[in-house]
Amino acid sequence: MKNDAFRFFLGASLAVVAFYLSSKLDFLKEYGYIGAFLVALISSATVILPAPGWAVIGGMGSFLDPYLLGVFAGVGSAFGELTGYMIGYGGRESIDRNRLPDYERHKKWLKNADVVALFVLAALPNPIFDIAGIAAGALKIPLWRFLLAVSLGKILKFVVVAHLGNFAIAYV
Repeated sequence: MKNDAFRFFLGASLAVVAFYLSSKLDFLKEYGYIGAFLVALISSATVILPAPGWAVIGGMGSFLDPYLLGVFAGVGSAFGELTGYMIGYGGRESIDRNRLPDYERHKKWLKNADVVALFVLAALPNPIFDIAGIAAGALKIPLWRFLLAVSLGKILKFVVVAHLGNFAIAYV
């Protein structure tokens, strides 16, 4: 029951935000897919504090191809997640001492199946993905594996977000 209410709230929020943003995002039309890349990069570069880049990408789904939009936003978001990865890579000892919430669980998942875990965590609407990025850096998962898994997961997520944004604009 609690998850159903959350899903409804999330879907309704996306529809309202995408509808509102579609009229406000006209200036982004001239930037197109590069603008989507930059929005996703900047919104994912924040560590722990969420930035609502998904809402902008959802709104952009009303005037850009959802599949290409998902690719550009997904790759941009993956590169933005490098901030968390680098924090983990450089501050491993400090992070292990201070025990961030959910850090041990993410670290365990990444030790067992790094690429699959990163893909799944990146594809889900996961506001604490930064913890997974920090854990991946602390475990010294190769950068190319991190970027590949996160890019694929984020592309999947942003294709869905772009389609939902397009759907919300078309039918609201």
